[in-house]
Amino acid sequence: MRVSWILRKVWISLCVCGLLSLPACQQTTTSQPAIRVGDSESADRGAKEPAQPPRDASDDFFDNGVIPQLKIELKESQAKKLREDARRYAKCKLIETTADGETTYTDVAIKLKGAAGSFREFDDRPAFTLNMHKHLKGQTFHAMEKLHLNNSVQDESYLCEWLCSDLCRDAKVPATRVTHARVWLNDRDLGLYVLKEGFDQPFLKRHFGDATGNFYDGGFVQDIDADLEKDSGQGPDDHSDLRALQAACLEPDPEKRWPVIEERLDVNAFVSFMALELMTCHWDGYTPNKNNYRIYFEPPHGKARFLPHGMDQMFGDPGFPILEYFEPMVASAVMHNPDWRKRYRERVAELLPLFEPKRLHDKLDAVLARLQPVVATMGEEFVNAHADRVRELKERIAAREPNLREQLQNGDPTPLEFEGNTPIELADWFPAQEIDDTKVEEVEIDGQKRYSIQADDSGQCVASWRRKVLLAKGRYRIEARMRTESVEPREDEQGTGAGLRISGGKRDNKLTGDTDWQMVSHEFEVLEDVRDVILVAELRATRGRVWIEPIAHLFRIEVP
Repeated sequence: MRVSWILRKVWISLCVCGLLSLPACQQTTTSQPAIRVGDSESADRGAKEPAQPPRDASDDFFDNGVIPQLKIELKESQAKKLREDARRYAKCKLIETTADGETTYTDVAIKLKGAAGSFREFDDRPAFTLNMHKHLKGQTFHAMEKLHLNNSVQDESYLCEWLCSDLCRDAKVPATRVTHARVWLNDRDLGLYVLKEGFDQPFLKRHFGDATGNFYDGGFVQDIDADLEKDSGQGPDDHSDLRALQAACLEPDPEKRWPVIEERLDVNAFVSFMALELMTCHWDGYTPNKNNYRIYFEPPHGKARFLPHGMDQMFGDPGFPILEYFEPMVASAVMHNPDWRKRYRERVAELLPLFEPKRLHDKLDAVLARLQPVVATMGEEFVNAHADRVRELKERIAAREPNLREQLQNGDPTPLEFEGNTPIELADWFPAQEIDDTKVEEVEIDGQKRYSIQADDSGQCVASWRRKVLLAKGRYRIEARMRTESVEPREDEQGTGAGLRISGGKRDNKLTGDTDWQMVSHEFEVLEDVRDVILVAELRATRGRVWIEPIAHLFRIEVP
């Protein structure tokens, strides 16, 4: 759904008259009594907090609940820069108007932000990142060096980011603070925006007491094995901290894996981070989708802290799973440790009081009280549409808390059960590809369904059909029938040509050239008590095609 947010100039009079300043009883950060969460032993292990810094202008800005009007002024030469390269900073002037008057900020660095679903071009309704001190050292916006203006095109309630940021901080998970703003771009009225503080030096000092550690942007659907962008930090520039965490998570021996992970990751903090992502249904976060996250290697021990980001599509599915074994490597490693998994379940139970529907509804009502004067100026159609989106969000929130309790009560998923030597048939595989220039499709040959992978014009093909299975400790063999045509193998340490393996593993089996239908098999071992395994039927080639029968067979060949 999309709503065109067309705001009228009456907003100026509302700001100047002070109609958007709330009395103390309606200020959003003080409207709810504090709920103590995290006093148990499982939450406190290793979860020390730095001494609270003195209040600054950012605290007053977010606490007051005022919605400022922000006018962004760019010269045509600077606007041209953003049209040509949206991710490269240009210069602008920022004029802020509130009931207290007008403030002008000069030489502000500005660029467009957003990913596949939220990005809009400069002449549309873009989202912005503003860096206050890039060109003018010492300049801040209410003590913030960086802030974001989000167009909220994927959240027409404009409330998800605020609510989930507040939930994270209630659970002692560092998250950026959120409010709202009315935005103009030159003389063009862009409407209502979500205003977020940036992950800047003041943010890091506020939450960790020391901002000198390496701070990484997770990028778009990238795990820690990618060369993530380093935004700040005095540590090494060679990604060695990320590579060390990656190596720890991929250590094949579980007995060696757990201690090296603890050396590189604040496990207790990650358990809380993971719990909040899944409980708020953050399907596009790190835990489910290796997206929308930041990593800070906290001094002096240098352990990784994961921070949530991009929380605009939340509570979408009240039945969103919280006990699955998710694929991103840090989440997968932590969830497969029995002690850490137990700690995770305990943390979810501890956080449940934060999700009580009336509590969250009251929080939303407090924010709506300060938004209402803005909403009321937008006409009956907008008022009704916004009310519908808020009502739908409240309904999903009301359904989430009982579902969380039900999932905890039902317990962990159980591994596949084998009857003697009888294999289990595996259908319903899903496609995946590392290189876009590849055809991965389901086809019909002589009336029978087949999976197909074909190299295209680029001469590079790394693609697969995959199937996730939950397995107990033991040794296994996967078998599938495959046929190739004109396959020229691509040299790769994980395997060449067409073949079978498991995700994260290597294979010796391979089909190249032209082959008739034949059985391909791969043996592997599960060393943990329970392990989520992704089976991979793939093609790594410079040209050619492979066909795969859609039903494979999995054998358990050795029980410990």
